[in-house]
Amino acid sequence: MAIVELKNVAKRYESQHKGSSSNNAVDNFNLVTRDGEFVVLVGPSGCGKSTTMRMIAGLERNTGGEILIGGKDVSQVPPKERDIAMVFQSYALYPHMSVAENMGFSLRLKKRPAEEIKQKIDEAAQTLGIEHLLDRKPRELSGGQRQRVALGRAIVRNPQVFLMDEPLSNLDAKLRVDMRAEIVKLHKRLNVTTFYVTHDQVEAMTMGERIVVMKDGEIQQIDTPINLYDFPANRFVAGFIGNPSMNFLRARHADGAVSGPGFAFTLDAAHTQAMASRRVVDVWVGVRPEHLRIGDAAGANRVEGTVDVVETLGAVTMVQLSVGEHVVTAQLPGHQTVRIGDTLTLTCDSDKLHLFDSESELAIGRESAAASSATAEA
Repeated sequence: MAIVELKNVAKRYESQHKGSSSNNAVDNFNLVTRDGEFVVLVGPSGCGKSTTMRMIAGLERNTGGEILIGGKDVSQVPPKERDIAMVFQSYALYPHMSVAENMGFSLRLKKRPAEEIKQKIDEAAQTLGIEHLLDRKPRELSGGQRQRVALGRAIVRNPQVFLMDEPLSNLDAKLRVDMRAEIVKLHKRLNVTTFYVTHDQVEAMTMGERIVVMKDGEIQQIDTPINLYDFPANRFVAGFIGNPSMNFLRARHADGAVSGPGFAFTLDAAHTQAMASRRVVDVWVGVRPEHLRIGDAAGANRVEGTVDVVETLGAVTMVQLSVGEHVVTAQLPGHQTVRIGDTLTLTCDSDKLHLFDSESELAIGRESAAASSATAEA
C-alpha cells in the first residue's frame, strides 16, 4: 500500500506544425490519495484521464510537476520499477498460455521460486473464484472470466498501487454491473491504493471513494460521490454527474426569485443570501429530473410545458417537456397518466435548486459547501 501524490503534474505535446503552440493534454493536476483509497478519474473522451493514468504508470513521461509513490519521486523512474500493476481495457492475455501461466508470467520474469509463484496464483484464483479455470486457455473463457484473469495477474504482483484503465468497457451491461461489484469487494479485501479510469459516471459514482472529474485536461472537482451530486462546483460537473442529467434553464434573478419563459422558482435562504452579495442578474438554474414532481400551475415553484416524450419504464416514467427554448426531463413515479401533447406543470422544492453564474458557470450559493467538503476529504 502507498500514498500517491501528484503535484502540479502536466503533460504537453509539442505541435508538429511550425508556429503552432503545444497541446496541454493534462495541466496542473494536483491530488494526494489516502493509503488504500479507491480514486476514480472520470470525464468525457479526451479529457486527460487516461493520460494521467499512464503518467502514474510511467508509460507517459510527465512534462511538468512531480509524481510521488510512497513518498518517492518516480517521475524519472521506469515503469517496471514503480511497483504498480495495471489492468487495461484490453485483457492482453497470452493466447498460448494457460490461465495459471498468464497469472504467473510477471513473477517468472522476476525469477521468483516456483513454490512462491504457485502459492500466489492459488491465492489470487481463490480470491477471484477462478480456481477451476487455471488449466484453461483464454479462448475457452468468457469475457468476465478473462477480466478476472487480468485482475489475478495484477494481484499476484502484490503492488503498492493498482491502475485500472476502463477495464469493464468490453463487457455487456449486466456483466459490467456484476464485475463492478466484484472489483469493489476485491479492493475492500486487498486495501491497495487504486486509480480507476472510466467515462461512465454511474461506474464512477458506485465505485469511487473519491472522484476526480476532468475536462480538457484540467480537474473540475475532487470529492466524494454524494458531494459531487449535492454540491457540484460548476455547471459541467452538475451536468456530468447524475443520470439522467441535470436540467439547465436560463433565468433572470429579481426579488429572491429566478424566472424565465414557462418557469419560476423562489430561492431558499442560502441562495438568497448568495445572490444578495452579487450583481448577477442572468443565471443558469439547475434542477435534477428526479427532484421534479407534478405540481400546481398556481404554485410558487413551477415549470410548465408541452409533453413531447413519455417513456414508461415500470418503476418510473420519464417525461420530456418543451419549456420555452428548453427541453426539461422529469423522472416521475411509474404509471403516470401523461400523454404526448398534454400541458404539464411540474414543481421542485427550493432547496433542491442549483444556481450557476451565466458567464463563469461556477456554482452560486453552494460552492463553499463543495469546497469545504473537498478539503475535508483531502
